[in-house]
Amino acid sequence: MATNPVQFINQVRAEAAKITWPTRREVITTTIMVLVLAALFSVFFSLVDLGIRFGITEGLRLIAN
Repeated sequence: MATNPVQFINQVRAEAAKITWPTRREVITTTIMVLVLAALFSVFFSLVDLGIRFGITEGLRLIAN
């Protein structure tokens, strides 16, 4: 069903008026949370990777001997 371009623009403006933008404090808080969690996850997965690598290396060493 085709919509009149003027009616479409009016509908877009009405929907855009419903948007609630976050405050500056909310943006800063969520940005800090994302950075902290990204750092924590990178440390966690690095430790898991080291553990798996150590396990595989030692397992292969035991098999080879």
